[in-house]
Amino acid sequence: MSKPGEELAFLSLVEVAARIRTGALSPVVYAQCLLDRIGAHDGRLDSFLRVLSESVLVEAEAAARAVRTGGPLGPLHGVPFGLKDIIDAAGLPTTAHSQILAQQPPKTADAAVTRRLRAAGGILLGKMATHEFALGGPSFDLPWPPARNPWNRERFPGGSSSGSGVAVAAGFLPMALGTDTGGSVRNPATACGIVGMKATYGRVSRHGVTPLSYSLDHVGPMTRTVADNALMLNALAGHDPADPASADVPVPDFTAQLDQGVKGLRLGVIRHFHNRDMIADPVVAAAIEDAVRVLQDLGAGVAEIETEPLATYSTCNRVILVSEAYAIHRRWLAERPGDYSASFLQRVLPGAFLTADDYVDALRLRRQLTAGFNQTIRALDGVIVASSMDPPFVIDDAAEIALKYARQARAPFNLTGNPALSLPIGFDGDGLPLAMQIVGRNFQEAMIYRIAAAYEGATDWHNRHPPL
Repeated sequence: MSKPGEELAFLSLVEVAARIRTGALSPVVYAQCLLDRIGAHDGRLDSFLRVLSESVLVEAEAAARAVRTGGPLGPLHGVPFGLKDIIDAAGLPTTAHSQILAQQPPKTADAAVTRRLRAAGGILLGKMATHEFALGGPSFDLPWPPARNPWNRERFPGGSSSGSGVAVAAGFLPMALGTDTGGSVRNPATACGIVGMKATYGRVSRHGVTPLSYSLDHVGPMTRTVADNALMLNALAGHDPADPASADVPVPDFTAQLDQGVKGLRLGVIRHFHNRDMIADPVVAAAIEDAVRVLQDLGAGVAEIETEPLATYSTCNRVILVSEAYAIHRRWLAERPGDYSASFLQRVLPGAFLTADDYVDALRLRRQLTAGFNQTIRALDGVIVASSMDPPFVIDDAAEIALKYARQARAPFNLTGNPALSLPIGFDGDGLPLAMQIVGRNFQEAMIYRIAAAYEGATDWHNRHPPL
């Protein structure tokens, strides 16, 4: 039996938006339900850095009036969302979960993605926990504690968009934004059992987002279902001249293909990432094979494909990321090194020892790897890839974090820029989520959503929620 408010809290974004638009659900009642749930449970999960409990109700009241008076209603009208706290919102500080920025004044303007969600009718409910500057973590030596996995608070929730993943999975929010430089939308989506999309590089503006790595950063939607994610990307995607990497390409309706199934589609599977290059936990490998069989049973043609080794992609990504991150932080590292977490310093300081030769060689290799990968998948509609190689690990075990954090296959697609989505494919024996990625050709997010929706419709993993 559902607890009071639980059924409402776990409504899909699509359903909430539809009910609000028709007047069947008051945005005030819905917002209060989420606030009550946050108040009851987030003290144990720490997904929020700041809850906007007053302004969200004021804006919900305004949204309710607009429904009653027949005002223009956007596709996300009256629906609350959360922002990873490296994304700007006017009137609020952006702390990046760091002592470095803890005393920063409020921002004077929204980030492009914040502005787009507001324009679609969304209401900002809060700023979410992250790993420090989207890199260090989980850290216990910062002004705020790290977020914890809602399926088991002793386990890692993924990072760096940890608070966003936790809040969506726990029913605190129907949608949240994360950022993804080496997998940081898809990692918490994987660990928390939700859907996370890293769209094609340039598809979503990064203007107003604290940078980690200029050439690898992405912003992406995090939701509980595939349709919700597609609806959210509809609001986020589009050219932005303020972001020099923004792509001036047409934006389709990402929800248009969701019911078309996979019969006749051509899918590839990169098994060597998880069974040769980096040996996955057997429960992860078995879940991926089960998911591939589901897609085959739905009519997809599946063939195994080979790419460059996972380590080649990952090392190239790491050299670029750490070089650019160190360049961004070098002044603060010189002036205020004691204000960073130990975890962040451990990850960023190797950038001081990388040379210009290292960086340029990595950029040249990146072009080769990107061209080669896109040539390999040119005739495919999608590619199935592992996400994490292990179920969520213990959050405060430094040795296990050091061993398992990097055991993933997400970074290659920050390097190549291809769209990649993480979605749940089961649970391990301890009730912890498992996931796979679906990767596509550039700017073919709608096809990825189509494949993911077919799989989701044939399974029930997305209907399971953490037992808070």
